Amino acid sequence: MTLAQAVLDKDRLALSRLLTRVENDTQEGRAALAELFPHTGKAHLIGVTGAPGTGKSTLVNQMALHYRKQDGKRVAIVAVDPSSPFTGGAVLGDRVRMRDLAGDPNVFIRSMASRGSLGGLAQTTAAVVQVFDAAGFDVILIETVGAGQAEVDIARLAHTTLVVEAPGLGDDIQAIKAGILEIADVLVINKADRPGVENTERALKSMLELAHPVKRVFRHHGQTMTVPAQEVEEDTLLWIPPVQRTVATDGTGIPELAEAIARHAEHLRQSGDWVARERARLQSELDALIQETLVSRFRADVSEKRYEEALSQVIQRSLSPWEAVRMLMNGRKG
Repeated sequence: MTLAQAVLDKDRLALSRLLTRVENDTQEGRAALAELFPHTGKAHLIGVTGAPGTGKSTLVNQMALHYRKQDGKRVAIVAVDPSSPFTGGAVLGDRVRMRDLAGDPNVFIRSMASRGSLGGLAQTTAAVVQVFDAAGFDVILIETVGAGQAEVDIARLAHTTLVVEAPGLGDDIQAIKAGILEIADVLVINKADRPGVENTERALKSMLELAHPVKRVFRHHGQTMTVPAQEVEEDTLLWIPPVQRTVATDGTGIPELAEAIARHAEHLRQSGDWVARERARLQSELDALIQETLVSRFRADVSEKRYEEALSQVIQRSLSPWEAVRMLMNGRKG
């Protein structure tokens, strides 16, 4: 029996071994991915991102517990941690925060080192998610590093993206910078028992109103009047990210958050965005693999000496990077 077949048969040991081979980008891992790919496309991928210190790991822990106890779903968690500059391994080890899930055969937690990749996601995260998808997990929670605005990569991978904020982490503007807010399908204010939660919620809702002009507000004879914007029809399938309050340490607000996620999944299916997001996700993955393969082939074709000569000229400012690329591409066998 192949490793891929054992994974399809829900063998946890085989799953763990295959994930390691996929992370290390081995030939066996690539062959297994090709074998498993026709069995993917069934799981709901939920990305969880946000600034460090917002309680993402505790929130993911509570969400997984909810999906197990309330819905009986099989849950996989991919926790992408910063890499150690010395060992290259994961630093934080989110599994320490997820002890409540220990011993459940229908929950699988995998910590991954980001290995220096930008965007909060490791390069092999998409491949790891595919393995979990093929292994029959219903929900895959992908928790990213927590690098802030650079984490837009999660929006390309997940069907539903949660952006987690928390009161008291600095000025409200930090929480609503363009880029990190635009990728949110659901906004979560965690640690909602802290002072300042109303200010954070007000700031987020104000930005959402600017981003989604569903209504116009004006004053007439001293009274505030609200009129729907003409360009938005009432029955338009427009998703406006809800703002959900949670206290992940005691589970407050988790059922309501799960309900908002379910509503978003239903919206995606009804509007056709589910198919569109799947297409965009696979296209992004395909483009990344093409880019990686072309760079590898290019470096294999160009001698190290020629490459170093070009780099030296660029450093000395006698050759621009564009001219260096053209020179190297024109004489790749040199």
